[in-house]
Amino acid sequence: MHYVYILKCKDGFYSGCTSDLKERISRHQKGQVPATINRRPLELTAYFAFKDKYVAFEFEKYLKSGSGRAFLKKHLDKKF
Repeated sequence: MHYVYILKCKDGFYSGCTSDLKERISRHQKGQVPATINRRPLELTAYFAFKDKYVAFEFEKYLKSGSGRAFLKKHLDKKF
C-alpha cells in the first residue's frame, strides 16, 4: 500500500507520500526530514491508503496545489 498523509505542524499542514507510514512519521518526529524539522511539533491528522502508487502521488500533488491547500484549510484547520 502507498499512503498519503497529512501532518498538523506549528505553522499549518504538511502532506507527504510513503509506502511505510509508521517509519515515515517516526522520521518526521525525530527531526530527520528537512521539510519539517523546524515545523515541529507534528501530529498525524489523516492518511489515505492507495493500492496504486501513481494514484497516491497524484493525490499528494493535488494536496500541495492551491486547490488542495484550500481544501485542507477549509476541512481540517477548524477541527485541529
